Amino acid sequence: MAITASDVAKLRAQTGAGILDCKKALEETNGDFETAIDLLRKRGITKAAKRADKVAAEGTVISYIHGAGRIGVLVEVNCETDFVARTDSFKNLAMDIAMHIAAVAPKYLSREEVSVEELEREKAVYRDQLANEGKPAEMLEKIVEGKLAKFYAEICLLEQIFIKDETKTIEGLLNEKVGEIGEKITIRRFARYELGEGIEKPVVDFVAEVGNELNK
Repeated sequence: MAITASDVAKLRAQTGAGILDCKKALEETNGDFETAIDLLRKRGITKAAKRADKVAAEGTVISYIHGAGRIGVLVEVNCETDFVARTDSFKNLAMDIAMHIAAVAPKYLSREEVSVEELEREKAVYRDQLANEGKPAEMLEKIVEGKLAKFYAEICLLEQIFIKDETKTIEGLLNEKVGEIGEKITIRRFARYELGEGIEKPVVDFVAEVGNELNK
């Protein structure tokens, strides 16, 4: 069954859940609104939506070092109370997020942080690719939107697939924890450092490094 924008809008109005969550729930339930609502409730997403206006100023800043010091991550995860911030469940969540960032290297927290310039550059590349493939002009924008969704899922932390559970995104993980803990939980910011990142290596060293890799 094809899920329309009006279907998504209707479910969003009823639950307060995000657009992507509503679309996914309707797709998984073949457009059955009642079942989709139940699915969102089970995942804690409706509870997360109800707490969206709460202030989450407590939490933790956690660090994670990977690969004998080659990659380091700092991430701030917030909740509503200091009591929750001190629980093992919350601390484990923050560590899981830090490990995910180390492994997947997101560029942004959410799609709202992607600059207009970068977005337009991606769209231009997609349009050129599709035109070269001979795609009909009337289909280009719809296909471009689909490609942009994949683009966001690659570079935006909240839309990335969680490395420890491929059935949920990072945003889905947060919503699930909101349902379990009963407080608003957000990721405010993060930083990822990789040893030597951005430093241009001398050509000789680079060639030697490539040779070593090929000889392994």
